[in-house]
Amino acid sequence: MKIRLETHRCVGAGQCVWVAPQVFDQSEQDGTVRLRVERPAAELHDFVREAARVCPARVIHIEEENTE
Repeated sequence: MKIRLETHRCVGAGQCVWVAPQVFDQSEQDGTVRLRVERPAAELHDFVREAARVCPARVIHIEEENTE
């Protein structure tokens, strides 16, 4: 899994940080989303998917990678 963000569209709601704090953070300057990890460990994938689902601005995009 690889994560891509559209930070310029972020509204700073913080839902992603609440759901997956190991992966997402917020800028102290404007509250917009920041990545802690671009390719999270497998055990965090469900949390990342949930964070993308609950994002009100839909700025979190996930690229599923083939791990075979």
